[in-house]
Amino acid sequence: MRATKCILQSASKTLDKYALFVPKTGVFPKGYEVASLASGVKKNNALDLGIIRNVNKSRKSSAAAVFTTNRFKAAPVQFSRKVLDATSGEGIDAIVVNSGCANAVTGELGLQDAGKVATQVNELIGEKNSTLLMSTGVIGQRLQMDKITGGIQTLFGQNKFSSDFDSWLKLAKSICTTDTFPKLISAKFSLSDGTEYTLVGISKGAGMICPNMATLLGFIVTDLPIKSSALQTMLTGAVTRSFNCISVDGDMSTNDTICMLANGAVDTPVIDESSSDFKKVSSQVTEFSKQLAQLVVRDGEGATKFVTVNVKNSAEFKDARTIAETIANSMLVKSALYGQDANWGRILCAIGYSKLGNYESLDESKINVSFIATDNSTPRELKLIANGVPQLDIDESRASEILSLSDLEVLVDLGTGSEDCQFWTCDLSHEYVTINGDYRS
Repeated sequence: MRATKCILQSASKTLDKYALFVPKTGVFPKGYEVASLASGVKKNNALDLGIIRNVNKSRKSSAAAVFTTNRFKAAPVQFSRKVLDATSGEGIDAIVVNSGCANAVTGELGLQDAGKVATQVNELIGEKNSTLLMSTGVIGQRLQMDKITGGIQTLFGQNKFSSDFDSWLKLAKSICTTDTFPKLISAKFSLSDGTEYTLVGISKGAGMICPNMATLLGFIVTDLPIKSSALQTMLTGAVTRSFNCISVDGDMSTNDTICMLANGAVDTPVIDESSSDFKKVSSQVTEFSKQLAQLVVRDGEGATKFVTVNVKNSAEFKDARTIAETIANSMLVKSALYGQDANWGRILCAIGYSKLGNYESLDESKINVSFIATDNSTPRELKLIANGVPQLDIDESRASEILSLSDLEVLVDLGTGSEDCQFWTCDLSHEYVTINGDYRS
């Protein structure tokens, strides 16, 4: 009976997430088409292969990417880095994504398989060195090349490409593994002169989520003309404050990739580092990336809570980030959040063992720690530590109310400077173990 109840509750949470976080409509950048299908790599006829291609030829496209720092980099990561190095990020017109097989720790044969997939797409779009690859799924297995190459041929041969909402949503689904919902967002933005452009973002991830780079796959696509070096600067900055500020379980994958394409379909001057709109667009890309990254945490395997760890007033940003990351990755903190236990000592302990570069950021006599409620009830802030002194009259019932919320915030005010960092994490539940105990089966 208990197992049945757990399955029903999990299914209900999935439906809730679908309703809350999966869009019904979208706006999409000019000059891109996408397609996806079930190649047979995944069971139950699930979508597992997708392609996005640039069809705008009025300007040369630009690309940028941030990859995993895991030493065992998967074949698609190694291959895509070589393509970007060889082209300086110019003329990238396609991204191939597949799920069900990570093509990681597959040696030279895995690299050859990646090269064959890219060559096939390059030939079909009539370009050289124009395709990036992303793979996700089980590590240590080679791609089922007959299914992948056959699927690619079908997508092009039967012209399955489209730019409508349904096609973009299917593309988002094709990259899912343990995700309970596809992650797709889109929005229009304006330059200073009123010129409109569009961003669309797709990501996947629910487990093996830890920063540097966050353990996930994703891409952001725009129709703005952006110089490749400027695009890389924008993306790196955005990832630092978004995808590198999320954590589910502290594990880092072999396949992490976030890339960005800009095809220049909007008729406006090319944006580079010296352009008056460079900072504005960079800020817009960062805020957009935060929204996309947060969806990964909201879909954390077995998660019941979305938690913002907000570290304020640090002497240095990197120290604020280190403290926020340490709290977010603490298994004891995450377990206490799941159990709705106001054990602030675990938070303080995590702060204390953070590997700080500058200990001037941490002064025990100035630190303040609070729980912040996200509902409309009061008091919204429950102070746990004030200027380094634990509060003896903590309202335990109010603490339990805050910790029962699906969204909440842990606020740490260091009081030593003006730098802030927000990190997004989730709790650790029994279901996480269940999901990962039989992942391969």
